[in-house]
Amino acid sequence: KAAKSGHKTGNKTGPGIDAVFVAIGGGGLISGVANYIKAVAPGVKVIGVQMNDSDAMIQSVGAKERVTLPDVGLFSDGTAVKLVGEETFRIASNLVDDYVTVDTDAVCAAIKDIFVDTRSIVEPAGALAVAAIKQYVATHKTKGETYAAILCGANMNFDRLRFVAERAEVGEEREALFAVTIPEERGSFKRFCELIGELPGGTRNVTEFNYRISDAAKAHVFVGLSTQGKGESAKVAKNFEKNGFQTLDLTHDELAKEHIRHMVGGISSLAQDERLLRFVFPERPGALMKFLSLMRPGWNISLFHYRNQGADYGRILVGLQVPPEDAAAFDAFLATLGYPYVEETLNPAYRLFLRSK
Repeated sequence: KAAKSGHKTGNKTGPGIDAVFVAIGGGGLISGVANYIKAVAPGVKVIGVQMNDSDAMIQSVGAKERVTLPDVGLFSDGTAVKLVGEETFRIASNLVDDYVTVDTDAVCAAIKDIFVDTRSIVEPAGALAVAAIKQYVATHKTKGETYAAILCGANMNFDRLRFVAERAEVGEEREALFAVTIPEERGSFKRFCELIGELPGGTRNVTEFNYRISDAAKAHVFVGLSTQGKGESAKVAKNFEKNGFQTLDLTHDELAKEHIRHMVGGISSLAQDERLLRFVFPERPGALMKFLSLMRPGWNISLFHYRNQGADYGRILVGLQVPPEDAAAFDAFLATLGYPYVEETLNPAYRLFLRSK
């Protein structure tokens, strides 16, 4: 895979390629590549790439002797090596021009880039070189150079692909994550949703929304929003703060990205007269606002969970506090709304994990 960096400037060296990026585990692949390239085109740079938690070769070259890592990260299992080979260390020390380390989010973003560009799905180790090219260009501000990336593995499975797809958005900062505190009062949820639609910088999709009633005075919601690129989350957080919503930017928080987003909720003693429903909303602007506008003012949202799945329809779980005497009016509301739904109020999983006794 070859990639251009910026506009054309200067002259090429070798066969039209300025540098080749190669993933390193034990060092066998880069040793062979470096020996060949330096023999036929010595002007072409050979740049090694390792995960930031499995960088045995980089540490060894820096120490001028082989270093054994006490532990290695397993996300890129194809390059998870604690001790590089003796001969590969010697060759890399003499022939490799530079090294780059990348992290999990960068690799996930690179896997997505490769799929979009070539419709090929590579494993994490196979995407290291592409992740490094993106990072190298951003760091060195290179222009007019041509780079080659060796895609060295395709041992991918669907379980890992699910994780990659989610982290790719965060790695590219195409998704910003926030913890927002809103007043626990009628209308505040709707007011916050209206604010999202009015944020400067163009239309943003809500990628995730998790909320569970837990406090009589204030509510904490976990929100994901689509962005146009890096650095935008801070501006969005500032805008929320300016409009009276205390906000914590979680875009770079590992705990939030890996765990908290899946754990928002739980049993609440405040969720009295709660009815739980699964809805299918059309993925179009205004679908949520239609839902909120048709609700009676006296009905309170006590739970809300939504995660964008990239389809034409979004699946939403909603808890609504509806007094028993409003049952007929609530049924009329569901009929007027026109969204497919399943009531889950009697679901045993709901009664076990979300319903107060």
